[in-house]
Amino acid sequence: MSQEAEAELQPLLNGDGGVRTGLCCREMELREYTDKFVIRSTDPSHVFSVSRSDGAIQPLGAEDELGSENPYKISTIYGVAGVIRLLAGTYVLVITSRKEIGLYHDSTIYRVLSMRFLSCNEALKESTAQEKKDEAYFMSLLKIVEATPGLYLSYDRDLTLNLQRSSRLAGGRVHKPLWKQADPRFIWNRNLLEDLIEAKLDPFIVPLIQGSFQTLEFTLKEAPVKLTLISRRCNRRLGTRMWRRGANLEGAVANFVETEQIVEFQGLKSSFLQVRGSIPILWEQIVDLSYKPKLNVIQHEEMSNVIQRHFYDLMQRYGDVVAIDLTDKHGDEGKLSCAYATEMEKFSQVKYLSFDFHKVCGKGNFDNLQQLIDQIKEDIDKQGYFMINAQGEILMEQKGVTRSNCIDCLDRTNVTQSFVARNLLDMQLQKMGVLSSDESISAFNDIFYMFKSLWVEHGDEISLAYAGSAALKGDLVRYGRQTLPGLVKDGISAISRYYLNNFHDGIRQDALDLISGRYNVSRGGPSPFQLNAFENLSYLPIASAAIIGGLTLTTLSLHQVGRSAQHAISSILCAGVTAGIVALVKANGKQFCSRPRLCGLL
Repeated sequence: MSQEAEAELQPLLNGDGGVRTGLCCREMELREYTDKFVIRSTDPSHVFSVSRSDGAIQPLGAEDELGSENPYKISTIYGVAGVIRLLAGTYVLVITSRKEIGLYHDSTIYRVLSMRFLSCNEALKESTAQEKKDEAYFMSLLKIVEATPGLYLSYDRDLTLNLQRSSRLAGGRVHKPLWKQADPRFIWNRNLLEDLIEAKLDPFIVPLIQGSFQTLEFTLKEAPVKLTLISRRCNRRLGTRMWRRGANLEGAVANFVETEQIVEFQGLKSSFLQVRGSIPILWEQIVDLSYKPKLNVIQHEEMSNVIQRHFYDLMQRYGDVVAIDLTDKHGDEGKLSCAYATEMEKFSQVKYLSFDFHKVCGKGNFDNLQQLIDQIKEDIDKQGYFMINAQGEILMEQKGVTRSNCIDCLDRTNVTQSFVARNLLDMQLQKMGVLSSDESISAFNDIFYMFKSLWVEHGDEISLAYAGSAALKGDLVRYGRQTLPGLVKDGISAISRYYLNNFHDGIRQDALDLISGRYNVSRGGPSPFQLNAFENLSYLPIASAAIIGGLTLTTLSLHQVGRSAQHAISSILCAGVTAGIVALVKANGKQFCSRPRLCGLL
C-alpha cells in the first residue's frame, strides 16, 4: 500500500485486526421531553441531550439529565447514525430496530431494519413561507433516507477494512474509537457524524456500511468450513442507477463496490478481493420514458486525467489491476465501450480486457465464462489471495485485483464475479488442505448450490441499493441456465427498475446527495426546488389519462363505424388526438421523468 493510501487511514494503524470491546454503545434509551431528546447508554456514564429548539448537542453527566421533569416517552434505540442540519432544524438519525445476522471475525454483525430522524426544528415557526416549503421537501427526502436498504454495523469491529488491510496495520489502532479506525470511503454515514465527533461522543458513533453480508457454514469431507461474503459500497459517488453513471472529475465512479470472500478453516483465514464500478469515463444516460435511454459520452478535456486518477487510486490501494469490460460491442453500449477502450490504450499500467458477455454467454451459456477465466488465469495466479494463520502470521498476500464492469455493474458483473470467486474458492480450499489439487467445490452439489445462492443474495442486495430492484440473471449464477421462474422474476425486476428509474429516482438521488454532503444546505439562498411551469404542472398523470381515454373512445367509436359517417369521423379524430398526445409525451419524455434538483451529474 502506498503512503498516499495509508495517509487516509491515519490514525488507523492496526495489527492483527483483533476484536475491540466496549467501543460503541450497543443499546440506548431514548427519552423524549418537551424541550429536548436525551440519549442514554446502558452505562450511565454515557449520556447526551439534543435541544428541540436549536439542535444543540450537550454531553451530560448521569446526574445532569433533567431535574424534576419526567419524559413523556421512553424507547430503546440501537445506535446514533448521525446528525444533519437543514434550513431551520436539526435532525438526529437513530437506529430503531436491527437484526443479528452472523459473526465476522468473532464480532456480531447486525443489519439495520429501521431508522428514524428525531426532529429538532421548533425554529421553523420563525421561517419564511418559502423556507417552510423547502424544509418540508428536505424532510420528505429524510423519509427516503430512513428506508435505506443494505446497512450493516458492528459495535466492536471495523467493517470497512478488508482482512488484508486490517492485518497489516499496527496494533494500537484497536484502542482508537471505532470511527477513527474506519476507511472513510466505505462509511455510509460519514457526512452525518461531524456534529457527534465535534461533541466528542465517541461511544455513540457507529460507522455503517452499505452493501451485503452473508455467511455460510458447512462440513466438507468431515471438516467444518466457514465462508463469508461481505461487500462495501463506496460513498464517493453515491447515487441511483440512471443519475450516477461513470466517473466524476476526481476519478470516483458510481456503484463502486469492494467484495471480499473469506474462508475460515482450522485457524486459517483466507481472503479474496474483487471490485466493481461504473465505466470510469465521463458519460450519462438520462431517463426519457424509453426502456433503454441513449448512452452519451461527455466530451471533456479532463477525460484522460479522470481515468488515470481512477486507476492510480486503485493501484495504490490494491496493487496490479485487471480491468474487465463486459459490455456489448455494438449499438450504444459499443460506442461507450469503444470510448473506454480508446482511453485505456493510453494507459499501459493496467491490463484491459474486453469481453462481450451477451455474445459469448448468450442463450444462457454461463459456462462459456470459462473463456474469460482462461484469459485472466495468469493474472489471477500472480495476484493471488490473502491468508493468515491463528497466530496472526501472514502466509500469503493478494497483490492485485480484478475490476469488473458492465453498464450497471449489477447483473453481468455479478455473474462474472461469482464465476471468478468459484475458481478462487477452489484455490483457497486446496491451499488449506480441505481439497486435493484436482478437486473442486463443484463436485459437492449441496455445498456448491449454497455457495451460488450466497452470490445470488449478494447480487440482489447490491442491485437493490443502486437500481431499486433485485438483480437480473440470478438463475445463471444459481443453476448455470435460465429457468421459467427466473424469467418471470427478471421480468418483474425489469419493470420495477423502469418505474423507479423514470418516476422516483430523481427524488431518491436528491436524498442521497443531501445526506452524503454533496449538497450543502444554506439559508438565504434561492430555493433549489423552484420548478419551471411545464414541470410544475405534473402533466404525466393528465397525459396518461388522456391517452387511455383516447384509446377507449377510439375503440368504442370503431365499433360504431358501420352505422354512420359521423362515427367514422369521431374514430379518426379520437385516434388522431391520441396519437398526438403519445407523440407529445415521447418527444418530451425527459420532462415527464423524476429528475434530481440539488446537484448536477458530475
